[in-house]
Amino acid sequence: MTGFSQHRRVATVAVVVTDYDEAISWYVGKLGFVLTEDVDLGGGKRWVTVAPANGQGARLLLAEAADAVQESRIGNQTGGRVFLFLETDDFGRDHALMLEKGVEFREAPRVEPYGTVAVFADLHGNLWDLIEPKR
Repeated sequence: MTGFSQHRRVATVAVVVTDYDEAISWYVGKLGFVLTEDVDLGGGKRWVTVAPANGQGARLLLAEAADAVQESRIGNQTGGRVFLFLETDDFGRDHALMLEKGVEFREAPRVEPYGTVAVFADLHGNLWDLIEPKR
């Protein structure tokens, strides 16, 4: 060990969005996340977090773009690579539900050595994997 606590974890990941309320609606309505915080910070800024309903995994901080540089990153925060990975215990159930709710999948489901997976896009075009890991 290097002196760091053994009880650390990645807790929150920022996603740059165009509008707080639109992003809340998408993540809650399309992915079934829950709104965990919505705090007015003044000056039009808010601390808005959403997370999977089961409380597992990292939260997303929905960060409304504050300037042109941040706006330029919306929808392409990782240069076109998959950005986030949404794990499920039942790929078929969640894939069907997400399709029903209008989530845009960029490919058909496929089986890989690490699990069943398909790439989808969030409301701004960031790429995600829906994945059921091999157990």
